[in-house]
Amino acid sequence: MTEAISANLDLDLISNRFIVADFGCASGPNTFVAVQNIIDAVEEKYLRETGQNPEDNIEFQVLFNDLRINDFNTLFQTLPPGRRYFSAGVPGSFFNRVLPKQSFHIGVMSYAFLFTSKIPKGIMDRDSPLWNKDMQCTGFNPAVKKAYLEQYSIDTKNLLDARAEELMPGGLMLLLGSCMRDGVKMSETLKGTVMDFIGESLNDLAQKGVTEQEKVDTFKTSIYFAEQGEIRQIIEENGKFTIEAFEDIIHSKNEFPLDPKTLAISFKALYGAFISAHFGVEVMRKAFELVEVKAREQISRLHKVKPGMQYLIVLRKN
Repeated sequence: MTEAISANLDLDLISNRFIVADFGCASGPNTFVAVQNIIDAVEEKYLRETGQNPEDNIEFQVLFNDLRINDFNTLFQTLPPGRRYFSAGVPGSFFNRVLPKQSFHIGVMSYAFLFTSKIPKGIMDRDSPLWNKDMQCTGFNPAVKKAYLEQYSIDTKNLLDARAEELMPGGLMLLLGSCMRDGVKMSETLKGTVMDFIGESLNDLAQKGVTEQEKVDTFKTSIYFAEQGEIRQIIEENGKFTIEAFEDIIHSKNEFPLDPKTLAISFKALYGAFISAHFGVEVMRKAFELVEVKAREQISRLHKVKPGMQYLIVLRKN
């Protein structure tokens, strides 16, 4: 992010006020790290290229945006001491009512670029050719994948349109997230395999009478891990932004360390709330206990998966 800002931020955008927005901030503390990294990078570039102290000339403002049900109270109770920015919480769709159009300079989204607004039509209808027995889009059914991609394309273009209205011309959007490498199916990757474990665990609990099979059959995720090329095409077709960078972030342990307990905890953090809302907390807890068992029993399978992809996309507003 620091390199992206150094290379792509136009100093002409910087006046006496600089606004950063985090879309999908949650309740901290990761959002504090992200916005501070951005502010540090802006200050570093400003000092290097102007020779002036940014503390004397720039007032930073940070807008924390998330769903209305987000715990903004915890967020603001844990704001870092000594921070050099003013801040406000902006729930839901109120963002464009709080600020005039074209008013913020840099926006960031961390792992929020993979949700759809709804389950595609037909996915939950047993009589439809699009009926999907899996909780996710595995990638092996072309019709199901097409339905998810179409819904994802609609939602992502709407999201880009909204950000384009709010972002200053020449401003930057920094998108951090996870996607599929071109031609790789979801269930061929580590994250797809673990999601398959979650579905299998829920089915196991239904067979034991812990939950109802009908609940398992009707549980679907409103998530689509697009292929790298699909994301690029959607952004280019939208036309509101120029892709300045599409970086493949390489980790020494790939997307996740191959430790069964760590995998279970990580995916509980990612999907636990969705499962709890549908099945209840106790079923969710038991499901992830089984996920850890399955990961341990099938560790050799996890060693053979195809790599996923973590990315940083840098977009400049046209």
